[in-house]
Amino acid sequence: MRDPYQILGVAKDAPQADVKKAFRKLAKQHHPDQNPNDPKAQAKFAEVNSAYEILGDEKKRAAFDRGEIDADGKPRGFEGFPGGGFRRGGAGGGPGGSHFDFNFGGGAPFDAADIFSDLFGMGGRGRGRGASGPGAGQARPQPGADVTLETYVSLETALHGGKARVLTPAGKTLEVNVPAGVEEGKQIRLRGQGQAGPGGGPPGDALVTVHIQKHPHFRVDGRDLRLDLPVTLYEAVLGGKVEAPTLGGKVELTLPPKSNSGKTLRLRGKGLPASGGHAAGDLLITLRITLPDGDWAELQEVAKKMQAKQPYDPRVELAK
Repeated sequence: MRDPYQILGVAKDAPQADVKKAFRKLAKQHHPDQNPNDPKAQAKFAEVNSAYEILGDEKKRAAFDRGEIDADGKPRGFEGFPGGGFRRGGAGGGPGGSHFDFNFGGGAPFDAADIFSDLFGMGGRGRGRGASGPGAGQARPQPGADVTLETYVSLETALHGGKARVLTPAGKTLEVNVPAGVEEGKQIRLRGQGQAGPGGGPPGDALVTVHIQKHPHFRVDGRDLRLDLPVTLYEAVLGGKVEAPTLGGKVELTLPPKSNSGKTLRLRGKGLPASGGHAAGDLLITLRITLPDGDWAELQEVAKKMQAKQPYDPRVELAK
């Protein structure tokens, strides 16, 4: 595998925020849902995920920078032995003895005495086991590492719920059940879909972060949705009934007379639905006055008369 820094296009001293930003951009660009039936895009997506698996985790990134693990997250050897970073302590875990603890890129450390007892027939301490009897001297299987993944869903899927797909660094496609009302950044855990556990241990989990794709009209603000609604000059001055879209269909709004551009109307419960103990959000509609097309001569004449008769300064508060 290539250098993960090169894959994500970030410098080695880049802050974690920049690493995450670069990953999200590339993951969205090469996501299988955006590139159906494109094996090159799927391969690139898997490569990007693998790189972020290293650089997105501060401990793994530090281990990679120190040369303790390679670009695949596998421990590098030392002095002819396969393995990763280690620290030395005494026979009981204190300094000065012959007891080594090994840590392979994020998993729980294990005792080298277990390895040596297997190789040379020494009585192992076995972590909680006796020095003799069945299983003595055998290393306890360690759980596999979790993998972090991201998926992008439409606003409609976030509203009503649905399915999404993610590709693991190993190239496996997983299906994610997206609950109705899911918020931006919500993390969904897929148990047993992470990395295999060393020594026959249980696999880790896949942690899938859900991102909501940009909508042409609505903006997500927590559990609320926001919409800019164009209105005519006449509707703003005179008031009346206007139609507004929602994700559940059109609704009719009553516009008060003399409504300024920027005025916000609230539709209760028209945002993301209730989910996970959170109440349903609202739809916040902000009015944007739009002037008419065509011949402005008459409108300009009226404006000149009103300006002379009723001048005003809408920016007076800004001068304070």
